[in-house]
Parts: sequence; C-alpha cells; structure tokens
Amino acid sequence: MIGDYGAPERKYHRPEAGLTVTEGRVVAGYASLFGVKDQGGDVVAPGAYAASLAKLGGKGERVRMLWQHDPAQPIGVWDEVREDGRGLWVKGRLLTEVEKGREAAALLAAGAIDGLSIGYRTVRAERDGKGRRLLQELELWEVSLVTFPMLPEARVAAKSDPASDAFRALAAVFEDARRSLAGR
Repeated sequence: MIGDYGAPERKYHRPEAGLTVTEGRVVAGYASLFGVKDQGGDVVAPGAYAASLAKLGGKGERVRMLWQHDPAQPIGVWDEVREDGRGLWVKGRLLTEVEKGREAAALLAAGAIDGLSIGYRTVRAERDGKGRRLLQELELWEVSLVTFPMLPEARVAAKSDPASDAFRALAAVFEDARRSLAGR
C-alpha cells in the first residue's frame, strides 16, 4: 500500500472523448480515464474518486477549476464532477468575468491549450508486476485546464463550427490509423 500525505499529485491528461467548449465558456470532458496508463506509469482504477466525491458533496464543497494547477488562479467552477464507466467526467463554466477565465476561453477556442489535469492526493495504491502504480483511491482536489497533458495520445476538440469539427474528426481517424499501423 502506498500513501503520501504531502503535496498534491497532478495528472496531465487530454481526454480521449474530447474536451468540448460551447457558448465560449461551458467546458465538458473526461479529466481521467480508468485503466489507461499515463506517462508516469500510473493507472486509475474504477471507483477511485467515489469516496472523495461523496465526502465533498456531503460537506457542500466542490472540486476546484484552476488554471495550470495554480491555486491563486481559479478560472471557473465545475458544476458536475462524476465517475462513470469510462472515467472522471467534468462539466463546468469558465468565469469570463475574471481576466484569466477570459484568457482560458480564448486559448481553448484557438486550440492553444487542450488539456485537463487532475490535482489529487493518493489515499490507496499498489504496484503491479509491470511497474505500474494502480491508483485505487484518490482524494480529488482540483481539475485544471493545462497546456501539457499526461496522455499525449488523446485529443481535445473545442466546439467551434461544423467544418472545423469535421476536419478534427477526419484528423482523428487518420491519427488512429497511423497508430494502428505503427503498432504492427
């Protein structure tokens, strides 16, 4: 069992399902995927966030939305944070009334940033025979919009216009085919 009660850990992640931005400020996507190994060799187990989310909800608190994990730069609010069969899904609003929220909205729309990252404390984890750390219980503190996500193979798609969305979808098909061929 591994447990570290020091500074929060962070997982930089581009949600495979795509981070969507609508109305210039509503943000939704997967902040974490179950069973997917990240560049640090960690794998999050299904249910890893359940206790933390229940505890926060019971206290009337919520997971924070930060800019690049900086606690001095909240940029919005997560209205929904939940686990499903795939991972940790989040939906929230950028607060364009604050400067950094406006900047984040503009950067997302332009495709200059495209990642999500979780800030958490490991409560329970173990190592498997392959050198991976299996994260079984996490205390989730925040989900940030970031420049460099931990899962580089996943892609984010900001909603803009139908033509751009079609090109992104086509690019994703080509990227999947490239990866498939490279794995042979």
